[in-house]
Amino acid sequence: MELFEVIYQRRSIRSYLRKKVDREALDKIVDAGQWAPTGGNAQAWKFVIVDNPDRIVKLKSVSPGMFNEPAFVIAICADRDAAVARMGPQGAMLALMDICMAAENVLLAACALGLGACVIRSFHQQAVGVILGCPEGCVTELLVAGGFPAQRPVAASRKGIEEIRKFNRWDDK
Repeated sequence: MELFEVIYQRRSIRSYLRKKVDREALDKIVDAGQWAPTGGNAQAWKFVIVDNPDRIVKLKSVSPGMFNEPAFVIAICADRDAAVARMGPQGAMLALMDICMAAENVLLAACALGLGACVIRSFHQQAVGVILGCPEGCVTELLVAGGFPAQRPVAASRKGIEEIRKFNRWDDK
């Protein structure tokens, strides 16, 4: 797909067909995630791909924001210790920003591959860490649930560009 087409077509998909996504596609999605911008090139992220249905059920049990049963979940984790070591006291915050940008790349890659996905922040971080076996200092910040879409929602309306865009200064007309 052409970039702008993917941007305009991407939706938060929360309902999936019961169809497995192959690992090659999952690797492509994570590869897109790792090409996101990263402060100081710290790359203080880790991606845990979960495609085992039993483990997904466990994640769902501690993730009220996860609806239905996705074919996969990608946990995007911050290695906070590495981020602080690389970028100083602001490292943990910068790593979180990096993770958000990586998540957008993940969402766009999933859409480009004909998949649907949804970012989830409503989950118990410590429980997810235990389920995934995350080491100390590495915290799951976002989950991306995905699979083959059972439906494609209509796009929500957006404000017109004139309502959100300013040139040079806030008060500039």
